[in-house]
Amino acid sequence: MEDSTLKRFGVSMEGSLLRKFDHLVQQQGYENRSEAVRDLVREAILHQTWEDGDQEIAGSIILFYDHHQRNLLDEMTVIQHDVHHLILATMHFHVNHDSCLEIIVVRGKAKEVQALSHQLTSLKGVTYGNFTVAPVEQI
Repeated sequence: MEDSTLKRFGVSMEGSLLRKFDHLVQQQGYENRSEAVRDLVREAILHQTWEDGDQEIAGSIILFYDHHQRNLLDEMTVIQHDVHHLILATMHFHVNHDSCLEIIVVRGKAKEVQALSHQLTSLKGVTYGNFTVAPVEQI
């Protein structure tokens, strides 16, 4: 059974770090420090779940790439077809004459989805890649 009651604890930090944190709290629109700390803790726990390769996750892989790069589109297609069971949807955008943006929505075991992300972002011609993830089960 999960304990949903709030618990209080103290945190000590240098004044300069606290000022930067307070600026972040304000900039992000949090009502107070506690909300921001809870989000940071959830994020840290989420990153640890990536290490547990059997954790079910959902997220997105964002790729910016040069569509003129020889064989890149073929390589991306082969990779995605090999793991089609992990891919829920893709969106493709033409950013300018040379560049494309592709967003791939994924779901599966953390180790498999992360491997797919690494495979795609490391392809020659991909100029930027980012992997965002959330657990399917609540933290």
